[in-house]
Amino acid sequence: MTYSIRPMDKEYLAQVNEIDREAFPTQWPPANYRHELQNKLAHYIIACDDTRTIDAPDKKPPQNIYRLVSRIMPWAGRRSKDPPLSGVKLKYIVGFSGIWMMVDEAHITNIAVRQQYQRKGLGELLLIATIDMARELKASMMTLEVRASNLAAQNLYSKYGFMQMGTRHGYYLDNREDAIIMSTENINSEVFQSHLRQLREALAKKLNQ
Repeated sequence: MTYSIRPMDKEYLAQVNEIDREAFPTQWPPANYRHELQNKLAHYIIACDDTRTIDAPDKKPPQNIYRLVSRIMPWAGRRSKDPPLSGVKLKYIVGFSGIWMMVDEAHITNIAVRQQYQRKGLGELLLIATIDMARELKASMMTLEVRASNLAAQNLYSKYGFMQMGTRHGYYLDNREDAIIMSTENINSEVFQSHLRQLREALAKKLNQ
């Protein structure tokens, strides 16, 4: 099975929202990724299973909407040149991640993987790609918050050089759970990049097995 990383765009929002609801079922308020795509601070990527595709969602409005529009704006139908989406194939999204860029700091907003694809190294793949994206955007350090109960995520971030810096008490609105603040040192340093290269090579071998 092969995977690829690409920027998130609006065609994939339905899949991204599906993964978000699966990964963060109690999160409130729910994330608005359509708004995030318009946010100049936000940068998102998706991981695709290159062996699978799905049909694009049919966005054709119901017929009664067409009749209503034609009565109110009879010229609207004649001017529409949007191509139909029926029959279009989209890549199958298995996970996504995002950051907010604030000066030279990249703040990870979330990393999520479909349940059926978890424990295959895709969280690591997304984290590596997110670090690479942060460097391309001229970040020198990265930060994040993670639930105090999410030890698996904390261990993953620690593996990649994130250190615990403090706690935000009652940070998560759904259950008032504390958040652990984690941060890296300079992600451009030779020490950090050497460690990242080793992890990248180990992950490549795992994904190729």
